[in-house]
Amino acid sequence: MKKFLNILTSILLLFNGVGALYGGWNLMLYPEGSSIQLSMEWLKHTPFIDYRIPGFILFTTNGMFGVFVFVALLLDLKTYPWLVIAQGALLIGWILIQILLIQTLYFLHFICLFVGTVLTIAGWKLVQYGRKPALHQ
Repeated sequence: MKKFLNILTSILLLFNGVGALYGGWNLMLYPEGSSIQLSMEWLKHTPFIDYRIPGFILFTTNGMFGVFVFVALLLDLKTYPWLVIAQGALLIGWILIQILLIQTLYFLHFICLFVGTVLTIAGWKLVQYGRKPALHQ
């Protein structure tokens, strides 16, 4: 089961991390959102005049941190399950704040909320596996 959780977590971390790097980078380069078809209208209820700052936040918190957590998992660092939980929580928080700010629901929000939830649960299960004697893993 631990091997399955590690594989599932790896796939989700890569999906989220690479997607966030791509999206965040594009938003920083094209702050009007044109490169990934985002409407400037979505920003009307937010404190942002363009997508540059949200792009930077996306790039760092979900992109760079997600890839860091993936590497920690590959290296089997002792703290990687807690990092997985943190990444899941960051993704859930990012999406909930985004929904509140833009006051719009989009199908990707549901996918990201699902991924964040699965990462959080998988991370918690991996923490529990780390507390059990090796024979029970």
